[in-house]
This record gives sequence, structure tokens and C-alpha cells, in this order.
Amino acid sequence: MGQVLAEAYRLRLLSGVDELFLDYGFKNCAGVDEAGRGALAGPVTATAVIVDPSRRVPGVDDSKALTAQARARLEERIKRSVRSHATVAVSAATIERLNILQATRRAMQLALERLAPAPDCALVDAVRLDTAFPSLGLVRGDSLCYSVAAASILAKHERDRVMVELDKQYPQYGFARHKGYASQEHLEALRQFGPCPEHRLTFRSVLPREGEEVH
Repeated sequence: MGQVLAEAYRLRLLSGVDELFLDYGFKNCAGVDEAGRGALAGPVTATAVIVDPSRRVPGVDDSKALTAQARARLEERIKRSVRSHATVAVSAATIERLNILQATRRAMQLALERLAPAPDCALVDAVRLDTAFPSLGLVRGDSLCYSVAAASILAKHERDRVMVELDKQYPQYGFARHKGYASQEHLEALRQFGPCPEHRLTFRSVLPREGEEVH
């Protein structure tokens, strides 16, 4: 019983920002987060969700604080509990064309546009968006706001799934293990094999400048 009460209390605290916007009259406030912004390869993925305040899922937290197994368990529960959800992946090629910040914004805005019902406000992890409705960029929003945390889990789980599939195409890089981030294994593979079409060539760790060490 003590653990159940502690989790209920944690979820209540995590839902404080969402409830504040409900109190101000917003009925379809979306939480938005991304996954893969700091990776060297693969897409950046963004998810937007409109939560049902009467159906909070125990265990929802910042995706980075959860194991892959926990995210997998929570994914379907979150999808069943929310009023709407949408996930968009923007490719490495588009990241190269736009830059990573603009590609992240595009993914987030497209995810918001795909929600039904349409959102009337947005709570966004760390990024400012140009939307037709009020939006608030929250630093560390995925650890402070329930809807953003739920979005972070869906975005991370979907991107991990993409990276596992890319590992089958490019097994020499180990994408299934490090998900495209700058692990020592990944950097060593880049030195040995060079980049593949899924790598972000404008990132220094992928193509370091002449005479520059890769860390």
C-alpha cells in the first residue's frame, strides 16, 4: 500500500503543470518531446500526446530515467490511456538540410498537426515552437510534466525501434546497442568504416575536421 500511495503522490506532482493549464481552461493541452537530437545517426523523432487526466499511467517518467524494458511495457499503456497521440520521424538527410534544431522543431510541429482532437496549447520539452496556439517550452519538461514525460517515452521507444531496424541494414555500426549515439563502439566503427547514409555528416564526431581528435 505504501508503494501505491507513493506512486500516486509522484504522479500527482508530475501532473501539476498539466492541471494548471486545465484550470486555465485549456481542454486539449498537448505534451511534446523528442528523441535522438544528440545522436550521430538516424532520425530525430518527436511525439505529441493529449492525455486524459483521469487515466494517468503508473510508472510514467522521463524516458531517460527508465530502462528499455520499462519503456516497452509503458508504451501500449500510454497509447491506450491518452486521448490522442502522434509520432513523427525526420530523417538524417533532412537534419543535414535544415540543421538539428530546425529538424526537431519540424518533427514536433508535424506531430502536433496530426493530433485529433486538435490541441489548444502545447507543453514542449526545452524547445520553443511557433504555433497558432499558446505553447510553453519547459526546461527538463520530461521530468517535470506528465504529458511531456509520456511523449518522451513514446518518442524514445519508436526511435529505438527504428535504430534496431537500421542495425539490420548496417550491422557494422552496432546501432541496435547504442541507438546511434556517440559510444566508444560507434566512434571506433566510424573510424574503421566511415559514415553510412544514416549518419549526420555535419556532426563533428562523424566527420571531424582535419587534425581534430574524435572523442
